[in-house]
Amino acid sequence: MSDLLLANASEVVTYADHARLDSVEDAAVAVEDGRVVAVGPTEEVTAEYPESDADRVVDCAGRAVVPGFVDPHTHALFAGDRSDEFEAKLRGKTYQEILADGGGILRTVEAVREATTEELVSNLRAELDVMLAHGTTTAEVKSGYGLDTETELRMLAAIDRAAADHPIRVVPTFMGAHAVPPGRDADDYVEDVVAEQIPAVAEQGVAEFCDVFCEEGVFSVDQSRRVLEAGREYGMRPKVHAEELSHLGGTKLAAELGATSADHLLYADAADVDALVDAGVTPVLLPGTAFGLGAGYADAETFLARDAPVALATDLNPNCYSQSMPFAMTLGCVEMGLTPAQALGASTVNAARAVGREETGAGRLTVGSPADCAILDAPSYRYLSYNFGVNAVDTVVVGGEVARD
Repeated sequence: MSDLLLANASEVVTYADHARLDSVEDAAVAVEDGRVVAVGPTEEVTAEYPESDADRVVDCAGRAVVPGFVDPHTHALFAGDRSDEFEAKLRGKTYQEILADGGGILRTVEAVREATTEELVSNLRAELDVMLAHGTTTAEVKSGYGLDTETELRMLAAIDRAAADHPIRVVPTFMGAHAVPPGRDADDYVEDVVAEQIPAVAEQGVAEFCDVFCEEGVFSVDQSRRVLEAGREYGMRPKVHAEELSHLGGTKLAAELGATSADHLLYADAADVDALVDAGVTPVLLPGTAFGLGAGYADAETFLARDAPVALATDLNPNCYSQSMPFAMTLGCVEMGLTPAQALGASTVNAARAVGREETGAGRLTVGSPADCAILDAPSYRYLSYNFGVNAVDTVVVGGEVARD
């Protein structure tokens, strides 16, 4: 007997990473207690797990089944509206100019501080709903629009509450070092993050990771090191925003500290790639950010040449407003040279590495792994990258339950 049987799929992709893709044609997946118990040709799987014994059967005839997407880098919890900044960028304003005028991150900080916790929870649930509809079943969500102890804790509490009754498996990250608040000195604010915010966040017990924006005009390498080392002392694994707008050295800091991931990497060079690979740090590339900024893209081919486990993410935030991992896959293919198979692997198994979920089996459909998957309204996984501008995801399963149909 099975709880759920997905039968007659045109193909089931069981595993994909930067180096290979495994799939089965005319395939079925049997699920018990939220985990995959069988995957293979439909005839073989249904011989052991007959349709008549299943609590629920989904006929996937003509449709492909892929592992649920893991989005390893989002700022999905925010308030306010910055659509006018998109228009300003089209008129030629740079991100830094918008920030200097009181826009950007600091504008969102003001809106988040003014929002109630209920509003924050509602906002995040709405974003998670759209992400789920596009096939995401695990997502990292950062704080970082508070920049003071009270609001950072409220953000993390909102993340925890939204995650409690949402199908998406949420990975919470503390990012008090996202920007320097107006009127504050960077060194003084870092002291506040280290001495006050991090201990309070640790006591709250929600955040798994500690992230920092290591960038010119934001936090230096030394300041970033202080934040990440303090976070690690309190049990939060380090992640780094590195080499997004300039080449400062955040990538090598991530390698030095054994961070779980280094993210953005638009200005990373070959030596940075070597450092990440040697340290086992997962590189997370965010092509939507480059697309939104009209900037150059990260050099994925250099990472792939070193057999690095490249991951993709949406970077969902008010400055990069996309909830769709398939859109990130399309950009990864068209602008960064990934194949559709590599883009899928970067959005599943490799992305799971970037949030410390590889040991749970996230991002794959093999026996024993969580039954998290997307059924496409298409015959092949290639349509995720190929059929851009539409949502190719038809049905989403999380933990063996149909979460969106």
